[in-house]
Amino acid sequence: MPLVRIDIPAGQTDQYRAAVGEAVQQALHSALGVPMQERFQVITEHGPGALAIDPAYLGVARSPQAMIIQVTLNEGRDAALKKSFFKDLVGELHARIGIRPEDVVINLVEVKRENWSFGNGEAQLV
Repeated sequence: MPLVRIDIPAGQTDQYRAAVGEAVQQALHSALGVPMQERFQVITEHGPGALAIDPAYLGVARSPQAMIIQVTLNEGRDAALKKSFFKDLVGELHARIGIRPEDVVINLVEVKRENWSFGNGEAQLV
């Protein structure tokens, strides 16, 4: 039940946004074992000047089409699983929308299970 925030440049089609969401969900499923139906995503488009992504940080050449994907999930996965997720995700995105792997910035935010409420003001995972 990760919460995914996806920030993309403005002007994308409904099909593009849907393909991005599907790619993220597939990578979460294949690399991290998240059930396909457990989908919580926010996809936000940003106009010129509203999405600042360094075009050359760490020697990676990013284009104006770069996106940021932030995933908040339960803590406890090891580095190998996270690396697998990163690879799976850029592969899925490239296959579905043709984005260059250099244009995908991914951030994982790990939290304790007690930090979630999925309705009714209850901490269902505690």
